[in-house]
Amino acid sequence: MTACRQRRSRSWRGLGLAVLLLASCDASVPRARVLPGPDAEGPVDPQDIQCRSQSRDPGRVTLHRLNRAEYDNTVRDLLGDTGAPARDFPPDDHGFGFDNNADVLSMSPLLMEKYSHAAKQLVERAWANGTLRTCELDAAAPEACARDLLRTFARRAWRRPVSEQEVEKLVGFVAVARQQGDAPEVGVKLALRSVLVSPHFLFRVELDPVSPSHAPHPVSDLELASRLSYFLWSSMPDEALLTAAEGGRLRDAAVLEAQVRRMLADPKARALVDNFAGQWLYTRALDFAEPEARYGFDEPLRQAMREETKLLFQEFIIRDHRLKDLLDAPFTYVNDRLATHYGLPPVGTDAMTRVSLEGHPERAGLFGKGALLTVTANADRTSPVKRGVWVLEQLLCKGPPPPPPDAGGLAPAVDPTLNIKERMWQHRANPTCAGCHTLMDPLGFGLENFDPVGRWREKEEGGAAVDPSGELPGGKVFNGVVEMRAVVKQDPDLSACMTRHMLSYALGRGAEPEDRCNVSDISRQAEAQGGRLTDYILAIVRSDAFQKRGGETEGPTP
Repeated sequence: MTACRQRRSRSWRGLGLAVLLLASCDASVPRARVLPGPDAEGPVDPQDIQCRSQSRDPGRVTLHRLNRAEYDNTVRDLLGDTGAPARDFPPDDHGFGFDNNADVLSMSPLLMEKYSHAAKQLVERAWANGTLRTCELDAAAPEACARDLLRTFARRAWRRPVSEQEVEKLVGFVAVARQQGDAPEVGVKLALRSVLVSPHFLFRVELDPVSPSHAPHPVSDLELASRLSYFLWSSMPDEALLTAAEGGRLRDAAVLEAQVRRMLADPKARALVDNFAGQWLYTRALDFAEPEARYGFDEPLRQAMREETKLLFQEFIIRDHRLKDLLDAPFTYVNDRLATHYGLPPVGTDAMTRVSLEGHPERAGLFGKGALLTVTANADRTSPVKRGVWVLEQLLCKGPPPPPPDAGGLAPAVDPTLNIKERMWQHRANPTCAGCHTLMDPLGFGLENFDPVGRWREKEEGGAAVDPSGELPGGKVFNGVVEMRAVVKQDPDLSACMTRHMLSYALGRGAEPEDRCNVSDISRQAEAQGGRLTDYILAIVRSDAFQKRGGETEGPTP
């Protein structure tokens, strides 16, 4: 018997009636209003009523270590080094679907050793390239040049002004070098390495007020600048952003919006595509997909699928599409290899080219993308469960609970004329799994016209006709991907769920049940402004959750 669930992200524990009612995974049809049509009516959520008068808790972000992507981007912007040294670091853990979650970014002795080695290599390369030598070190009196050089470097690396005491400590390495009979540049390079292994570089530090209090407080302008740059660029603030923060202007609404728009127009905003969308939409997982050889999946196809999804999301950053239109955008990017795979007219080039999907509505939006369809399939067959769970978790935040421990896999096909939908009927017939599969399976069936690598098909490999129809709890029915995505796009939880994922990524912490009101505020504000990706980003950076930090009193002294 197939598992009620392959896995469950802890992101959505306790969120909403749908999850609570599914928690038992029993055979009863969930009573919560799930995936209604546009004319559906349901009870007003009492939590929404509470949000109208309830104060907002911004929550607290744990001391945030730079993850591998952030480290590589930061040394790129600080030193001009594109060698991606973090490739040699241990892999980052994931929390709430993202690898920038501060709660799981631990520090091990091995990682500290890697940081030390990387710092030495980075400084040596930058010194040889002249990147760091902003003045000439006088052999007899090198302190003045060293002081200016180190002050400038530490300010950028630590993403804040440095005190004179901190500068003098760094300059002290020159004296140490002199005592050992070494040239002044040896001491300066030691100081530069110490800057790169300092907690002020490796961590995003946010300080609480001197007087401990439970009351939320605004993060400093400099801390806000780092929150903003690591959200949009996965990297350090540039000079324009750092200067605005040092001048105390970043909280001005017009200045903040101007900075956001400037940063989104910068090529460094590609980090949002690679790191946010890459994890939210599972594009990164395509690197590890290994469909069986009979499907003709190869590296050029993998690369084209990866670029298609990235270019699609990139367009939502730079143009005026509504974020919800990701589900049915009537255009995509293909080259000849991918166009042939999709059954589209060739574009006459190996370069990814923007094309209209007029006449091919099945390919519109996320559900027609080979990257998504491949990573949510098994190596040897499609998986309605995986695909259905992806829709529930990533788009609607209604993921079901974990499977029972004795759940098994899909039974072998005794009758080759049965399609996968008929073979999976037993899941809904079994009381243990019916409650979950009644919600998951239909959404996956809506994508059954796509094979394990995203090619369109009318028949399964055994010859059975594909049945892409589905019926959801509450009686909502659809037939095929076009009707299914319309149902998902109309779901009232879509906007809040997209907000929840983006807020989790922006803050580097999971959006918990206590963030429900923050999520609701951001979602409504974004949609009121037009519902574009930029509107969601602006609503997030203006929110208390992004601009403030929860207070914490000191515990008892042991």
